[in-house]
Amino acid sequence: MPESFHVVQESEHNALVEAAYRHRGYQPDEARDAARFCAEAARHGIRTHNAIKALHLDHLFGSGSHGCVPGAEIEELPSRFPASQVWNANRKLGQSVAYRAMERCIELADRHGIGQVSVDNAFHYLWGGGYVMDAARRGYIAYTNCTAALAEVVPFMGKFPTLGTNPHSWGFPTTNIIGYPLVIDWATSVVAMGRVQQFKREGKPLPPNAAVDENGQPTTDASKAVALLPFGAHKGYGLSLINELVGGLIGGSLPTLRSRWADDGDKHTPCFYFQVIHPEALAGGNFTKGRSQEENLKAVLDDVFGHGNESCVLPGQFEARFAAECAQHGGLLFSRAEINAFNEIATECGASTWDPANMKQVEV
Repeated sequence: MPESFHVVQESEHNALVEAAYRHRGYQPDEARDAARFCAEAARHGIRTHNAIKALHLDHLFGSGSHGCVPGAEIEELPSRFPASQVWNANRKLGQSVAYRAMERCIELADRHGIGQVSVDNAFHYLWGGGYVMDAARRGYIAYTNCTAALAEVVPFMGKFPTLGTNPHSWGFPTTNIIGYPLVIDWATSVVAMGRVQQFKREGKPLPPNAAVDENGQPTTDASKAVALLPFGAHKGYGLSLINELVGGLIGGSLPTLRSRWADDGDKHTPCFYFQVIHPEALAGGNFTKGRSQEENLKAVLDDVFGHGNESCVLPGQFEARFAAECAQHGGLLFSRAEINAFNEIATECGASTWDPANMKQVEV
């Protein structure tokens, strides 16, 4: 069913987001990174991780509670591996760290065929798909995972949330083949907590077996959800556990301590992991029927989505369609509830509010 949206100029959106981050003490480059990221999320219909979520997360766990340090400097730690780097983010804004880490991975992949950056003492970077999508548009295979800000997910056959939503994000360079990067991006819970917040804001029910209430009982009422369940039972649980193990190897905190700040001598910060592969580094050269690497990739996709599967959805397809709608209507698309939330942000930082009556409305 079509949904009604208000069209907001990207420049107007970015000006407000930058003002909000500057108001909270962030440096101009950090505020620009935050606005760039939030615009990309909004452009691709990632309503769970747009500026509303980003600033809410910053209020709860970031500059509002000392979990993120505006103006912090990234420290590159010694490594004996030329294609690998380890960073201490010193709790710098997650979006700024993630953009820089992905750029460094690309530089390493250009030199070594593959590059990886692990990040300790981080603050949540929000939508991992945005970073791998950007790298994939530029011709690379990219991957990232992180330990989520909070332990909000109950492990398989458990009772208490000891895992994060712990997303995995992959991007593949398929723009020349299908018109957009193929992006596989998922939280390891049935829904992200951002989706719970969105559905609460919109007054919509959650899907069954996605969340539990304070008594550990399944609920579809977003206002009563206090913890999440892993998707696919033991499968989502295993994927979530991977992030905790990677974070533990980097140096991360205990999951149940993350973002719960206390002067106890322990760590309370998430970890990031980034990897970029240059496609040429994977090429065996023996592509059948004289195909190029790209032609072989297209043949594989054609086979997967042939045989009557032509109407199947490709990962990244919905995001590409939403971006096309934004381009067609000349701006970023937000619901009335989201406009109201942006106006609360504007009031907080002393910026001008948005008047929905003066905005173009569209059905998408």
